[in-house]
Amino acid sequence: MSEKTLEDILETLQEILKWIKFSGVEEVRAVLMKVLDTEQKRLIYNLSDGEHGSVEIGKAANVSDRTVRRNWDTWSRLGLAQQISVRGGVRLKKSFELEDFGFVVPQTTAAPIDAKKQQGEQ
Repeated sequence: MSEKTLEDILETLQEILKWIKFSGVEEVRAVLMKVLDTEQKRLIYNLSDGEHGSVEIGKAANVSDRTVRRNWDTWSRLGLAQQISVRGGVRLKKSFELEDFGFVVPQTTAAPIDAKKQQGEQ
């Protein structure tokens, strides 16, 4: 295939993706509202960025790591997040930013995760 053909295909795929995202916004918002029905769940979901483990997120959200992992299982099955294999286990990376769907992201009452990391490095 010529470079021009590939560019045309890429442009078409990007246009299709734009419309698919647009058409699914309300459905995603509805699922997020139903599943993330507490501030605690929204906080755990928001902190699930693939960089932090369940113990770390649990401490930041004042819940057990088991609670975090139970939520992760549900969200993964629903397609709201993807599992990421890491040495020693699995982490979860959220598929959506809550702010993009009009959610107010709750703040953690515990020390922020990044602050805990910085303290450990010093």
